[in-house]
Amino acid sequence: MSLENLLAIQRLVRHEAGRAAVLKLLAAAGRNLADARVAAISAENRFDAAYKTILQCAMAALAAKGYRTSTSQPGHHQTAIQTLPLTLAVDSATVIVLDALRKQRNLTDYTGDGVNDALLAECLAQAEALLRHAHATLGD
Repeated sequence: MSLENLLAIQRLVRHEAGRAAVLKLLAAAGRNLADARVAAISAENRFDAAYKTILQCAMAALAAKGYRTSTSQPGHHQTAIQTLPLTLAVDSATVIVLDALRKQRNLTDYTGDGVNDALLAECLAQAEALLRHAHATLGD
């Protein structure tokens, strides 16, 4: 599905953000990643900060293409992640992992499920890789 198709079914809306707004989102993603690396806070909060890095990278990539997710529609986090092949040329295997992290974030937020060390490490690794890729693709 193309970004235009997602626009047509109201999963995306047009959004002319400009370069400064894209860079601002990437800077926020970097701050969240730094927070996620702080060992003194709980694994759940570190996981949440790492996930937020992923989401902000996806939102920055959409903004760079002239879109944002439609927050009036359910599933805007899922939409943002699933557009990564179209916005940052992220491979489908990585998108599957990122979507699994999104699902885990929902469980953590809405059921109180904990986060183990392996899951936190995976989220951190994915966030770091995506942020590096976003910077390389979208520029500094």
